[in-house]
Amino acid sequence: MSLFLGKIHYWLFNKILWFEKLENEIINLAKEEGFEVEKISADIQSQYGEKLPDKPLEELIDTSNIHGWLQGKIHSAERRMAAWTKLLIDADEKNYQKLDEVYKAQGILAAKEIKAEGKLPSTPEELFNCMNDYILDGMPCDRVNEVVANDEQHIAWEQRICVHKDIWNEVGCDVNYFYELRNTWIKSFISELNSKFEYLIDENGVRLIKSI
Repeated sequence: MSLFLGKIHYWLFNKILWFEKLENEIINLAKEEGFEVEKISADIQSQYGEKLPDKPLEELIDTSNIHGWLQGKIHSAERRMAAWTKLLIDADEKNYQKLDEVYKAQGILAAKEIKAEGKLPSTPEELFNCMNDYILDGMPCDRVNEVVANDEQHIAWEQRICVHKDIWNEVGCDVNYFYELRNTWIKSFISELNSKFEYLIDENGVRLIKSI
């Protein structure tokens, strides 16, 4: 079966797994806030799809529809995340700050994972590529981000399309929460991975990783 799978499929699969790790931390937060997470999780998974079982990709994927299977799992994971985000913020707006702290911690954790593997990205492009090993922005064919500048001091990219708004709208949660929280994740990730660089968004909405 592995003959049908390429590096890009494992890359996407690992990104989904990481997103589900983040989801687990959000569920832990909900539990701390007193929610009946087992019942709620069952309801959310029933409505939006179950989390991936602890099995290798080869045993899970539909090789007759590899693209569709991966895209479906991405959308399912994002709908569940939107549902948990909505639940927490609707219950108490102060929970947004707690969500922000979870994303910050997870960004730092991801960076530490990379450093533990002996990888020490030293250029903006290397940092950008490391970031894209984690964040979910649809499928590669969606071409969400377009790099508009790249040198030793900075890399800049523009978002061509939004592949998240329809998903979050479907769940009834403002997609701006997604972008704000993910920006927190990226900022902490880049800072932890190489403190000589920072992540920011300029006045025109262009995203940058640049030297400090």
